[in-house]
Amino acid sequence: MRIHLTSVFVDDQEKAARFYTDVLGFVTKHDVPVGEDRWLTVVSPEDPDGTQLLLEPSGHPAVQPYKTALVEDGIPATSFAVDDVAAEFDRLRELGVNFTQEPLEMGPVTTAVFDDTCGNLIQIEHSK
Repeated sequence: MRIHLTSVFVDDQEKAARFYTDVLGFVTKHDVPVGEDRWLTVVSPEDPDGTQLLLEPSGHPAVQPYKTALVEDGIPATSFAVDDVAAEFDRLRELGVNFTQEPLEMGPVTTAVFDDTCGNLIQIEHSK
């Protein structure tokens, strides 16, 4: 068994698509209209057949309280692996990304947390 698809709830799929591709560097895997929304997934350009991230609309009534609680408590919705947290922090900050946690070493793990502009906190991490 392996993870094929995971998701983050986004406030605006078009804005999320731009942020996750233009800023973070993911590539669109699927973009299919589904009623008023889209089946919109992105993948790492380094692994185009790997795990897909669904940029899922936040329309369900339970989603907004859930997202708000996570953000208020500083809890990331998901985590992405990077080769060098400090370098990725610098690259993203240059692109205007707002970080809520600068790079922090915790033993063998370094993390940083940013706002994805779509209602989520996202963690980047590297393990030694």
